Amino acid sequence: MNYSTEIQNMCPIARGPNHANAPVPIEGNFIHVTEVSHISGVTHGVGTCAPQQGAAKLTLNVKDGIIEECLIETVGCSGMTHSAAMASEIMTGKTLLEAMNTDLVCDAINVAMRELFLQMAYGRSQTAFSQGGLPIGAGLEDLGKGLRSQVGTTYGTRAKGVRYLDLAEGYITRMALDEDTEVIGYEYVQLGKMMELVAEGVDANEAIDRAKSHYGRFDEAVSYVNPRKQ
Repeated sequence: MNYSTEIQNMCPIARGPNHANAPVPIEGNFIHVTEVSHISGVTHGVGTCAPQQGAAKLTLNVKDGIIEECLIETVGCSGMTHSAAMASEIMTGKTLLEAMNTDLVCDAINVAMRELFLQMAYGRSQTAFSQGGLPIGAGLEDLGKGLRSQVGTTYGTRAKGVRYLDLAEGYITRMALDEDTEVIGYEYVQLGKMMELVAEGVDANEAIDRAKSHYGRFDEAVSYVNPRKQ
């Protein structure tokens, strides 16, 4: 290390207290984090690209500073889905610091990585107070049965009102309306369940019927609307 002449000519003054960094919660323990290898946990980050055309949700499971598992969910941008396909292959095996300085193909994913890094570094992960954290595979549990993302898509206009297209339960096939044409329920198809049935050899039409259900006062409706056609 090089010192300027001014520093070299100064007399040394002892530093008194060694004021350590604050400990942060890491998987149920309070740790003085001084190296990236001290960081473990599961948490999420959300990012958007500059025009905010789409968004990416990134979930990482980090053990001893190394990314062991990643889940990337995207919405609103077709190119982002392909970026996520590449990023999910790129990220695992890297340290958090490496991932922060890696081009993850899409700006939205890069931003999500930055936000996630901040949570991890400051001890704000989802598993901050969970002893031992979560096992590798926790990301798949987030997706649930059928391994599909929780995506909601709704649309509305002042002139014609609301249309439910996709909700947590699945793909909306019909909306139920009462005598005042207000929504009182909906019918949906669980696409993950339907595709599992098809993969097992069940006829596609039968698979749709078996994966179909409804919510709300659906059976009390005066009329039904196909939200994509009517």
